[in-house]
Amino acid sequence: MNEDIRIHTWPCSYYVGSEKRWVPGKLSLTPVSVRFTADKSGELLVGFHLSSISEIKKESSNFIFSSLTILETHTKHWFSSLQPNRNVVFNVLEHFWREQLLSSEGAGAQALPSSQTSKGKELTGLLTGSQKRLEDTAKVLEHQGEQFDNIMKGLNKIESEMDVADRLLSELESPSWWPFGGKLLKGPVDTKPKEAHLVTDPGNKDGVILRIPVIITERTDSNVRPGKLTLLASGLEISDSSSQVLHRFDKKDVDDVKVHTPYEISVRQRFIGKPDISYRLLSAKMPEAIPVFEMQFSKKVQFMEDALGLVGARKTPQEEAGPSIWHAATGLLGSVMQAGSIPSSSSPGAGGGSQQAQLQKQKEVVSESEAQELRRMLRKLKSLALETETELERQDEALDVITSSVDRATTNIDKQNRRIKKLT
Repeated sequence: MNEDIRIHTWPCSYYVGSEKRWVPGKLSLTPVSVRFTADKSGELLVGFHLSSISEIKKESSNFIFSSLTILETHTKHWFSSLQPNRNVVFNVLEHFWREQLLSSEGAGAQALPSSQTSKGKELTGLLTGSQKRLEDTAKVLEHQGEQFDNIMKGLNKIESEMDVADRLLSELESPSWWPFGGKLLKGPVDTKPKEAHLVTDPGNKDGVILRIPVIITERTDSNVRPGKLTLLASGLEISDSSSQVLHRFDKKDVDDVKVHTPYEISVRQRFIGKPDISYRLLSAKMPEAIPVFEMQFSKKVQFMEDALGLVGARKTPQEEAGPSIWHAATGLLGSVMQAGSIPSSSSPGAGGGSQQAQLQKQKEVVSESEAQELRRMLRKLKSLALETETELERQDEALDVITSSVDRATTNIDKQNRRIKKLT
């Protein structure tokens, strides 16, 4: 991922200590660094890596103006007049700084050159084949589900037509000139309530696909707070930092998912006659969630101009360093990577250490880049498996409804045939 991608930019002022004055400009956040550029000259006055930050605090300058301070190594940077407000900038910066600190490789680490191993190629090939077969199975299941839905619509139409036939037969059995009415000649009224034709939503059997920390923006840019995004097999859930659910979107309720940048998306549900429900989500781990969004809401995901490059290059330093959500798969990959490495032993001199590192690299069964690709594919396989399970459960319930509807339609047809024979 290009380190020059701007995640967010805020107008503000920066205090230049050598000149003892405030300089208006823009504070920019990239995946691995923070930068401030002056408005008039366009000069980059300060720039540093997120990994070099020691502290981010809210303070006041001259005991009056609210400011944000960033302690970088032994230098303290002051930012004031932050727009839309100080809390928004603080929440976003703290989120990306925290995620950078949690990364095992560090923010300034450069990606190692990708190297392929025979074992890595074999594992990748196996997972690719499994993914292809599972995707084909999911397409067949989706087509089968559409057929079940059409059958249920046809059965509902048959039942409505049988109700019309029942009314017509009742009029024939008791004509208008009959002096005593037709109650005695009418057949017994079926008081048994009709079964519901709607398939219950198996939402209570959700499987968690992915859960990541996010910065939540609702309605206005000034209403920003930290929280969590949980991707489920049947939709998604947005909760605050105390795990209180703010909103839950079922898959059918989501109208569009816009990918603004590789780190920011918006989810919306449209309504007629009342305001739409919309959330804007920003996260350092969003590149891990976007492939799942593409799978869950394939026809509803829209990539904005700043996110078009994500289709071709998805990996970020955070994604490379971040842990996989499938812990069992992570442990398996970790054991495979370490299986061929030589145990460390004491060797005199620095040359022995470098030689040991080279030997371990040569004996590596699966490279780091291949391990990250395998983790991504395993996440996708898990998502497909949960989707398939949910669809199978829905179709099982649909089959039960279809069976009962067919039995009821057969009984009604036999009853109407007997009534017609009596009339003839």
